[in-house]
Amino acid sequence: MGAVPTITAVSRLALIPPGEFDRVARAGDLDPDARLALLADMCRFNALTAVKRAGSGHLGSTFSSLDLVAHLLWEELDVLDVGFESPDRDVFFSSKGHDVPGLYAALNAVGVIPTERLLRLRRLGGLDGHPDVGVPGIEANSGSLGMGISKARGIAWTKRHLGRGGRVVVMTGDGELQEGQNWEALQAATHQRIGRLLVVVDRNELQSDRTTEEILALESLEAKLRSFGARVVTCDGHDHGALRIAFRKLWDDETGTPGVLVARTIKGKGVSFMEHPAALAAGGGTYRWHAGAPDDETHDAAAEELEARIQERASALGLAPVVVEPVPPLEDVPGTSLQGEPESGAGTAKPRVTDEYVAAAYGEALLELAAREPRLVVLDADLASDCRVRAFELAEPERFVENGIAEQDMVSMAAGMARHGAIPVVNSFASFLASRANEQIYNQASEGTKVVYAMHFAGLVPAGPGKSHQSLRDASLMAAIPGVTVVHPCNGPETRAVVEWAVLEAPQSVAIRLAIGPSPRRIVLPEGYRPVPGVGVTLRDGADAMLVSYGPVMLHEALTAAELLSERGVETAVVAMPWLDRVDAGWLAETFGGVREVLVVEDHAPVGALGDTLRRAFATLPDPPSLHVAGVEGWPACGTPTEALRYHALDGASLADRVALALPGRAGA
Repeated sequence: MGAVPTITAVSRLALIPPGEFDRVARAGDLDPDARLALLADMCRFNALTAVKRAGSGHLGSTFSSLDLVAHLLWEELDVLDVGFESPDRDVFFSSKGHDVPGLYAALNAVGVIPTERLLRLRRLGGLDGHPDVGVPGIEANSGSLGMGISKARGIAWTKRHLGRGGRVVVMTGDGELQEGQNWEALQAATHQRIGRLLVVVDRNELQSDRTTEEILALESLEAKLRSFGARVVTCDGHDHGALRIAFRKLWDDETGTPGVLVARTIKGKGVSFMEHPAALAAGGGTYRWHAGAPDDETHDAAAEELEARIQERASALGLAPVVVEPVPPLEDVPGTSLQGEPESGAGTAKPRVTDEYVAAAYGEALLELAAREPRLVVLDADLASDCRVRAFELAEPERFVENGIAEQDMVSMAAGMARHGAIPVVNSFASFLASRANEQIYNQASEGTKVVYAMHFAGLVPAGPGKSHQSLRDASLMAAIPGVTVVHPCNGPETRAVVEWAVLEAPQSVAIRLAIGPSPRRIVLPEGYRPVPGVGVTLRDGADAMLVSYGPVMLHEALTAAELLSERGVETAVVAMPWLDRVDAGWLAETFGGVREVLVVEDHAPVGALGDTLRRAFATLPDPPSLHVAGVEGWPACGTPTEALRYHALDGASLADRVALALPGRAGA
């Protein structure tokens, strides 16, 4: 029997090397269930380290799914034997996507992902915060919920069509099943007789921070699944013996229809204070560990608990102690925040930027308007905490509607409300709301009613979650719809004023883009400033060139560029222009008359937003300036804000260089 070492408080980050996983996986005559439980805990330990080092991530869902991932990878699937390049391989991927730190840890354990990349989770050149097929072993991009069963059906259909071997397994979250595409996919899979398809539901009964039954009940889930033609088995998702029986039954009973395993799991499994029964009690009904990285003390407690159990499991199996190696922390860049999504209360270190959040100002403004406008109602898509509307929900429960993960349904419900006199304010992440529900928004706008669309998480940063969450096409999608005004405020006061205008004064629908992270600086607007549609405001004077931008992130970079240029003898004006799809003619002539060089800095793709709006407007001027647009070209980079901005040449220094190149002989270089 291996000796159980004394565990002391973790003082630095550590990782279990792949060789230790191989040793455990290859050791003979071990109880198979105990071996898999040990491998799953080893993955939990490494996933914890990766998330802590990244500064953000999703531990609760990662931990609930890891027994399932370990069971599939080390026992059920054939990919470790035939390889990830074989067209006849079994295919597995997670549709929910935010649980990917666990899959990354498992793929590192079997030698598919190098340790160096695992330790660069959510960093440029490392691993995206949500699955990306550019990473070895990742079979599908996900993170935008509800697409996975359809993709898996397509893979299984193609395998059958081309005569290839291999089964297809896709994992979904239980809250994810609120998205209607899942049911369309199951219905079609049954009709198309897709039998080599298995859906695993991680039934941990929690969503972002509250239970599925509170958000949108999934009662009688098994009966619903069967009514769509699926073969359904339910078992404990942490019991490897039960999982083995369930998988055998689903594959052996294959009748040309998809199978579904409803795996009952515990969110945060493996760390006692993260496991959702205890965590919900401690949080007064709110789950703290969905998103965010733990602070040092909490990380150390979690790592200590996991390592202790790993060593106990190894000892019980007669194995030598599992080797745990220290890893160095990444150097943070001063003046940036590593925050990837709003934290669920996990307690990461305070960002070294400002304490201003425009999303918080938005939520405060809504609550203040509730008393002034009785027609105001607020709708949410399982993001009440992230979108800062939880306070409204608690204060005005009769005027708050929780729709679950279903943006299309939410928008059409809002359209019906607006037709009968309500003023609905719809909340979700911009990447999901503007694109997934675009047809419903178009339909609503065509009725001539008013809905306010609060599009959170707009823009390039935070960049850690990756391209599924970085919204860089939403302004173009919304601006193309007649009767919708698109606006992106730059600070808390402007946000409050824009929300008030949208609810009380705007004649038609308004799309408000909102940054979700902390403002990198407090942008000061002129005293007495009030937003007027199509009118911007000059933040800094300068006669040599002009930078025009919007929002807290890019205006900060524009101001930084102007400050750097001033040191080089170039005086550059900076204009804040929050209205992305309209320009007042009088303001245009007054502001740009006599200006020679204008650089628009977009927190968006370089097409379809403010740059294109100004280009059309400049055509009305008798002597228009030369217009250039700097935006996010191509796919957005994943990494820290500093890494992503520099990668796209949208940081202050890169913008200063671009202006200097347009003004030869004036940069003092």
